[in-house]
Amino acid sequence: MTIGGLLTDLDMSKGAFYHYFGSKAELLEALIVRMRGEAEAILAPILEDPGLTALEKLQHWFEAIARWKTVRKAYLLSLLRVWYDDDNAIVRHKLRIDTLAWLAPMLRPVVQQGIEEDVFSTSYPDHLPHVLYSLLYDMGDALAGLLLSTESDGVDREQARATLAAYTDALERALGAPQHSLVLVDSGTFEEWFG
Repeated sequence: MTIGGLLTDLDMSKGAFYHYFGSKAELLEALIVRMRGEAEAILAPILEDPGLTALEKLQHWFEAIARWKTVRKAYLLSLLRVWYDDDNAIVRHKLRIDTLAWLAPMLRPVVQQGIEEDVFSTSYPDHLPHVLYSLLYDMGDALAGLLLSTESDGVDREQARATLAAYTDALERALGAPQHSLVLVDSGTFEEWFG
């Protein structure tokens, strides 16, 4: 994606673009802020719902993220190559830090709730939100890599399944949660993305 190509696609003048954004990176950062707002509006009510157990909160959270991404599948796939371009490494890093800053405080009470409910067992409850997010972020990177490989080689479905299984196991172990207590991506969503 170049600024010139974007301006052509949007039938926008260069001056109009630079009135709002100083660079392609600023445009991507604005997209991040917009997507974060949408994600917060969906996730906060789930993680703050007093009627759900800690495991239910996490499971509903994973389901909501999967639905949100699947509804926007075409859009997200169109951004994937641009997003993972080397020129956008700083923007990706900023997203990781920004997301952790707003998500960790929302996850801490869920972790504490799980400990109180005796379904989570961890010696590091204050650090666990960072660990959980890091695992989920890295899983997203791994699955994105598999999706990007589809253009040349086709999706390696078994590799995608194994990736999901490994990260699910790692999340459950980090939480000290029962084995098979979480489903990060249900079979229908998996087929939608990797079928």
